[in-house]
Amino acid sequence: MKQKIFMYLFIFTALIVLFQYVSSKRIMILKGHKIESLEKRVENYKDSIISLQDQTYSLSHFNLDRNEDAIGYFEKEGYDVDSLIPFIKDEIYKLNEVKGQHPLVPYASSSGRKLMVNTIKLLNHKWIIADFSDGEFWGELFITYQVTSKKEVEFQVVESFLYPLN
Repeated sequence: MKQKIFMYLFIFTALIVLFQYVSSKRIMILKGHKIESLEKRVENYKDSIISLQDQTYSLSHFNLDRNEDAIGYFEKEGYDVDSLIPFIKDEIYKLNEVKGQHPLVPYASSSGRKLMVNTIKLLNHKWIIADFSDGEFWGELFITYQVTSKKEVEFQVVESFLYPLN
């Protein structure tokens, strides 16, 4: 009788161990596949990050923040570039508040709306590109600028265009 109990216990234990082994093996295989797929995704994301960094570097080529020669020009003139860039942008945005025709936008607005400068990008120590709109019409400006000795900014529109309505 004791022998039969031990035999049943042994068989029961062997079945539990076999079940645990098969279950663990299946879980390990599934986890291995999941790890492989996640590693592939990480590799794809690394490639995407490198591609985006290259694209960002390419797009920031014409940017005052990354143009060492232009920054050196302003520093040689005695200006703090970190405060000068926002100052120049603010001076253009202040022109949006002028009553009547915008001083930089050479086009008349439609329906009583005012053409206003929306976005500004300083290319270097002499050039700016900006876009303008009145909600219906929009266009872009190429502006030269100069910071005077009185810490004022003088703007001159070199080229502009207005996109046609579709």
